[in-house]
Amino acid sequence: MKFADLHLHTLYSDGTYSPESLVHEAVNSGFSCIAVVDHDTVEGVEETIQAGLKVGLEVLSGIELTAEYDGVEVHLLGYFIDHRSLLLKEELLRLKKIRVERVYKIIERLKVMGVSLKAHTVFELGGKGTVGRLHIARAMVKEGIVSTTAEAFANFIGDNCPAYVCGFRFTPQEAIALIKNVGGLAVLAHPYSLHRDALIPELVKSGLLGLEVYYPEHTQSTINFYSQIARQYNLLVTGGSGCHGTAKPEVRLGMIKLPYDYVERLKEKHLSIIDHKVNEK
Repeated sequence: MKFADLHLHTLYSDGTYSPESLVHEAVNSGFSCIAVVDHDTVEGVEETIQAGLKVGLEVLSGIELTAEYDGVEVHLLGYFIDHRSLLLKEELLRLKKIRVERVYKIIERLKVMGVSLKAHTVFELGGKGTVGRLHIARAMVKEGIVSTTAEAFANFIGDNCPAYVCGFRFTPQEAIALIKNVGGLAVLAHPYSLHRDALIPELVKSGLLGLEVYYPEHTQSTINFYSQIARQYNLLVTGGSGCHGTAKPEVRLGMIKLPYDYVERLKEKHLSIIDHKVNEK
C-alpha cells in the first residue's frame, strides 16, 4: 500500500530539513508521495521535486498561505500550484515583508512584558526562509528566556497570548483566490485550530475545495467531525504531519500516513478543473 504526507515544511520556511534531507527522511519512513507546503514561500518546491525524482519519490508542489480572519490566523494549503508563477511570487514578497514587520511587533510586545529578545537571533535562525513565530520561539530558547518552544507559545506568543500579533492583512478569500489563480486546489489546514467552523461554508462559497482532516492534533472524534463536514460540502479530504524537523521534535514525519487513494482524488479534481478551463476556451 502507498502512503503520502501532504503537510511538510523545509528550511525555506520554519522547518529544519533541507529539501534533500526531507526526501531522504520520507523515503526511509516508507512514503511514496509528499507535499512541500512551506509558509508563504515556494522557494523549496523545485529543489524538493528534483531531489524526489532522483530516488523515485513523488513530490507535489504546494504552499501554506497565511491569512487573517477576526484576528485569528487561517492557514490555506494550496496543492498543484504553479510554483513558478510571477503573480504568486509578487504576492509572496508582500507576505514576506509583513512577516518581517510582525517579528519586530512581537519583540516590542515582549519588551513591554519585560522580556528582551534580539531580532538578530530570530533572523539568524530564519536564514533564507520566511520568518515566523517558530523562529521567535527558537530564538527565545537560544537566549535562555524559555526552556522549550512549547513554553514560548504557551506563555508568550501563542494565539491569545500577551505578545501574539496577527496582522497579515490577507483574507482567507484572497488566499483561496490566489491559489485558484495559480492553478491550485485550496484546502483548509488543521481546521480544529480555528474554533470557527461556521467559517467553512463561507470559504466553500469562495472556492475552498478540501479540509485537512488527518493531522496529529486531531483526535478520532475530531477526524469524524471534519469528515462529516467534508461529506456535507462535498470537499476533498487531505492529511499530513505538519513536520518541521527538529524545530518541533514532538511532530515527526510518519505520524500521519495518508493512503494514496486521497492523492488520487486530489489529482482527479485537479484534472477536472484543467479540463473545464480548456473546454471554456
